[in-house]
Amino acid sequence: MTQHAAHQTGTSPTGPSGRREGWVTGGVMFAAVLMLVGGVLAVLQGIAAIAADDVYTRVGTYVYELNLTGWGWIHLVVGVLVAVTGWGLMMGAPWARVAGITLAAISLILQFLFLPYQPVWSVVMMAIDVFVIWALASWRETPATR
Repeated sequence: MTQHAAHQTGTSPTGPSGRREGWVTGGVMFAAVLMLVGGVLAVLQGIAAIAADDVYTRVGTYVYELNLTGWGWIHLVVGVLVAVTGWGLMMGAPWARVAGITLAAISLILQFLFLPYQPVWSVVMMAIDVFVIWALASWRETPATR
């Protein structure tokens, strides 16, 4: 089949939407890896906050103050859920897409609230969470990915 005929029938290798579909599909796998690694790092961040409260320093006063041990448990639980969801995305689990969007949104909010303790890390993680939400929300399943 010629490239022109493939374009007319919508059966090009990259799908009817052109190159963007491949970009988004690759973005989903990248988001899955980011979730897996970010989840593991959140678990380690949580353990550090639970084990020794002197690991993190607070920058001034903050409206949403919470005991650092409490933050540690929150990061630990959310980190485990994010890592498992990232693994599920890599394995193609159907539940992982919605769970990934939900957990990335929760992580984004938690990182915003954690800004006084680790400002640079929180901003980096917020940017990663935005990318994960975009990648998972813009992914359209095709018959080949089901």
